[in-house]
Amino acid sequence: MNIFVDIKESLPEEEFLELLSARQVRIERIVSTGHCSPDDFWYDQAEHEWVLVLAGRGVVEYSDGQVITLNPGDYLNIPAHQKHRVKETSSEEPTVWLAVFYR
Repeated sequence: MNIFVDIKESLPEEEFLELLSARQVRIERIVSTGHCSPDDFWYDQAEHEWVLVLAGRGVVEYSDGQVITLNPGDYLNIPAHQKHRVKETSSEEPTVWLAVFYR
């Protein structure tokens, strides 16, 4: 198994691939190719989310206006119910995220 297998250069929508699911944790690979959340959309998840950018670039925005840019190797822990959205991802190369959702 390899996290970088079958990554497409262009996708009509973000791609979500579940890598592992257990009682208290779920791990996903997310691939974005210039995708972002709609302006009026906020994630409000019941789980905590730890996210790591493996390739590309992603920008996460919190509902309080804080904006965080993540480059390869950068990670972020998002507490449950912390409203956030993906403001921007790289359009020059796929952005590969590793997301760990936990309770």
